[in-house]
Amino acid sequence: MAADVRLYTLDCGHAEFRDFSVGSDTGHYDGRPARLADPCFLIRHPQGWMLWDAGMPATLPNAVTGGVEPQHMLERLGFRIGAGRPLEEQLQALGLTPDDIRYVAFSHLHFDHVGNAALFRRATWVLQRSELAWAQASPAPASVVPELLSTLPSVRQQLIDGDHDVFGDGSVRILRTPGHTPGSSVLMVSLQRSGPVLLSGDLYLTLEGRAHRHVPAINADRAATLASIERMEALARRRKARVIVQHAPEDYARLPKPPRYLD
Repeated sequence: MAADVRLYTLDCGHAEFRDFSVGSDTGHYDGRPARLADPCFLIRHPQGWMLWDAGMPATLPNAVTGGVEPQHMLERLGFRIGAGRPLEEQLQALGLTPDDIRYVAFSHLHFDHVGNAALFRRATWVLQRSELAWAQASPAPASVVPELLSTLPSVRQQLIDGDHDVFGDGSVRILRTPGHTPGSSVLMVSLQRSGPVLLSGDLYLTLEGRAHRHVPAINADRAATLASIERMEALARRRKARVIVQHAPEDYARLPKPPRYLD
């Protein structure tokens, strides 16, 4: 394990649903409201900085909304999004700019996880090959907004196939967990004081969903999702890892906020 690895939690938005039926394909949340957090995570490693997920976009492109004011369109669909504090400001408070980030990696390429990706033009984007191929299909899959990935052709890309040790010392590992999307992943960060931490991406959407193995209605492969859940739960038990359900407001509230961090 590398010395002095730190994990910062950034506010990258939230989503509010009048009817969270998309949260489970078995109707568990039908008619129930929900509020989801949408954090980004910043990892300080002796070899450089890494960002995990890029949060909610401040607005959706006109090409997506058909010229309708984005928030009005979303409200008609039954939910609202909030982008949180500008990510550049949060980095600046830590003495950083987007150009200081060495690696950017994504749990998957749905719009609420890549909203600020275009800020990181000088970073190396670590991408699951299967996820990129899926997201670049035409027409775009549900919840993928190609305009938010418009910088892809001009950035350095590191394409991976499966699990990946980001810094080569086992402290920060991307673990492929297909199902929600073909290349969905979680991130395991091994910290000296806090121990292993698993950042769930969209493997789970809520604490209740984790407890009951809910599969979202927007999902690429149900059987693969359940297999990925079993793998992560076994890993968490074996490593005694802390599992952070990224979209759970309860987990977000329990995490230290900058300038504080987990180490």
